Amino acid sequence: MNIRKIVTLVDEIHTEGGVPVEPAARTAVVAAVIDNPWAGQGFVQDLGPGIEATASELGALLAPLVVKALGETVEAYGKAAIVGLDGETEHGSALIHTLKFGNHFRDATAATTLLPAVEKRAGAGTVFDIPLKHITDATIRSHHQTVEVRVPDAPRAGEIVVALAAAAQGRPQARLAPLATEQ
Repeated sequence: MNIRKIVTLVDEIHTEGGVPVEPAARTAVVAAVIDNPWAGQGFVQDLGPGIEATASELGALLAPLVVKALGETVEAYGKAAIVGLDGETEHGSALIHTLKFGNHFRDATAATTLLPAVEKRAGAGTVFDIPLKHITDATIRSHHQTVEVRVPDAPRAGEIVVALAAAAQGRPQARLAPLATEQ
């Protein structure tokens, strides 16, 4: 795996709707910009060797970094893969939609739910939204949220941006009724 750069973003919301948020709502994202392991090979039928060579190592790198960046207990999480224009969306999916990648984040946060994801092919500087869900109960509405990310110079044509996102809470000032009230 060749990493060009790692980007860390931390966001704190102190006021929402004109009302103080106490404690501040904190989210963190850590994104690695890596060479696409399948770049320049044409159509690759068997993505397995690239997954084996990259996914676990990438998950092991990013999971502790995003937990540390958040600096609080993780309650919601998500992931992303943005593939440069010379790759396929499937290349990003191959890296993040495997237990070899995701279990590092689940283990670091004692999570049990599936990691929500966004993946797409796009040029450098594209904005993408990482969906977040509660780490143990995907039906907790307050934790359904997104975090907006942009890496200005990535992904280049032969790169993939792989990111993990974490939140220490649900949406600021969340006040929707629990899902159970509608069932």
